[in-house]
Amino acid sequence: MAVDWGTGRYEVIAETLEPVSEIVVERVGLVRGERALDLGCGTGSAALALAKAGADVVAVDPAARLVEVARARTADAGFALEVVQGEAAAIPLPDDSVDVIVSVFAVIFAPDPAAALTDMARVLAPGGRIVLTAWIPGYGIGLANAAASGYLAELGSPAAPPPFAWHDRPTLAALAEPLGLSVSMDEVSLAFRAASPTAHVDNNLTTHPAWLDTVEKVRDLGGNETELRARAAAALNDINEDPGAFRATSRYVIATLS
Repeated sequence: MAVDWGTGRYEVIAETLEPVSEIVVERVGLVRGERALDLGCGTGSAALALAKAGADVVAVDPAARLVEVARARTADAGFALEVVQGEAAAIPLPDDSVDVIVSVFAVIFAPDPAAALTDMARVLAPGGRIVLTAWIPGYGIGLANAAASGYLAELGSPAAPPPFAWHDRPTLAALAEPLGLSVSMDEVSLAFRAASPTAHVDNNLTTHPAWLDTVEKVRDLGGNETELRARAAAALNDINEDPGAFRATSRYVIATLS
């Protein structure tokens, strides 16, 4: 079952990721007045950055609560944006209706990557472009996720199929090129900070939708939340770049499809 991103308080991690939205909107090369879609808008960070840059913005997210959060946040900033609920594989927009699509760590969680990319291509106008971000496995806080997955496996959780490699250019190109989209990408880094590795884990365990989902799975399998916490914290302690607190550099790609 997919994570419900409306649970918990995604707002907490969204604040950390906000600089990524700014970078992505800069990469788009927006022309004032272009129609832009923030797909998987979350709290509306990229939608707001697009609006400030002069785009005519529509934002879409599958989580009803986050739709309300994004709608309120952008309105409070003085922008009357269209924010609607919808899935990446069934975007509630007409064909050829947007010039730009951005998706900041969002479409990478779509259950069916091929269907999502196909629908993105459908709503993209001729000559349009897509800019999305995807985490590179094996770096930074992703190692805590790996530790959690290992614990779930020990508890007997069925092995999940490997996720689609959005971060890998040949893999993404294999889906995009038949849709008439070329792919380029480059690597960027983002540092996560907290008072300690344990503090970072505790924050995730109480606010992050994906971690809340993991906690529920551990409980259902008869596991120990304390053990989950300890394993995740140990993984982060091993890569901590700041012995007096916590800093871990994660790597991600910015992919441009046009």
